[in-house]
Amino acid sequence: MSSFTNFAIIDLDAIAHNVAALKKRVGSDVALWAVVKANAYGHGAVPVARAALAAGASRLAVARIREGIELRQAGIDAPILVMGYHLPTEAAAAAAHDLIMTVNDVAFARALDHQARDAGKQLPIHVKVDTGMGRFGVLPEELLGFLEALARLRHLKLEGLWTHFATADEADKDFARRQFAMFRYAAFLARDRFDIPLLHAANSAAILDLPEANLDAVRPGIALYGLYPSPEVSREVALRPALTLVSHVGRVRTLPPGGSVGYGRTFIAREATSVALLPIGYGDGLHRLLSNRGQVLIRGQRAPILGRVSMDNIVVDVSHIPGVQEGDEAVLIGRQGEEAITAEEVAAWAETINYEVTTALLPRVARAYRPSRT
Repeated sequence: MSSFTNFAIIDLDAIAHNVAALKKRVGSDVALWAVVKANAYGHGAVPVARAALAAGASRLAVARIREGIELRQAGIDAPILVMGYHLPTEAAAAAAHDLIMTVNDVAFARALDHQARDAGKQLPIHVKVDTGMGRFGVLPEELLGFLEALARLRHLKLEGLWTHFATADEADKDFARRQFAMFRYAAFLARDRFDIPLLHAANSAAILDLPEANLDAVRPGIALYGLYPSPEVSREVALRPALTLVSHVGRVRTLPPGGSVGYGRTFIAREATSVALLPIGYGDGLHRLLSNRGQVLIRGQRAPILGRVSMDNIVVDVSHIPGVQEGDEAVLIGRQGEEAITAEEVAAWAETINYEVTTALLPRVARAYRPSRT
């Protein structure tokens, strides 16, 4: 499927399946906005965005203006919500590409209004309400005053309010429910004085576990890619992982007793050991914590990583796998034969979360796409 040594296969049919499954979960009255920030969580923003829109997503969401521009330059004209914090100096780029900005402060709002006026536009904006995430956004007690200031800016049109949950992916949903109650009350007061068509709050975890938070639209991120936000969320929606990470065997040799592997000699062979070199490392996005603990699949069997993950290579133990030779395919995430290594399993070895496993994949890992049948 790819002429490159290392590549990620992205199954766009899995993306379409996940969109359909999540839309069924929330119902036909709730819009689904596909979150494709961070290069679609490492899967490739443009192909994933197109597949999600074709499958029924009505909008896209990103974190950075630059991410929105990439989608526009690819010819995608669907509404794009930018959810992150930005400086006033970035307002010109946002206006030029018709991005729907989240406005968190008056300085940025004024800059955006100025750019919209010069372009002869009225730009839709959203306001984030900080109900407990504690990063950015307007506090509930500040909301009405902030909306009054925005109302004086004639080239901006308030389209939506939103919030983001801090603990929806945990077993105890009490804080998430408190956040939601706080948001609903703030939105109730705001809608009494301002025309605000859209309210949205639900991320992937809330879609799965807090149906009351669906509101007018939901914003699936990690679930879009077939991964669950945490072990604590419901598995009632059957998701399909979209990414398979593949490398190839570059060399096979027998390590003699006392022979070592990698920087620091953290693995020393006690007996003759057949080992295979894979030309993939932390320079491609593998976590260094996989050293001496991760595994890969070769010929349908698990091969443990020996020694430290280096920038460009890893070495794996293939003593128990007959016939391994140069050019054999090695799967680091995904299925091979009857065996599978999931992003969650890799995350456990690396002491992180599945989000970081896929978003960590760097540009020198080529992406290959299986088309969607949607």
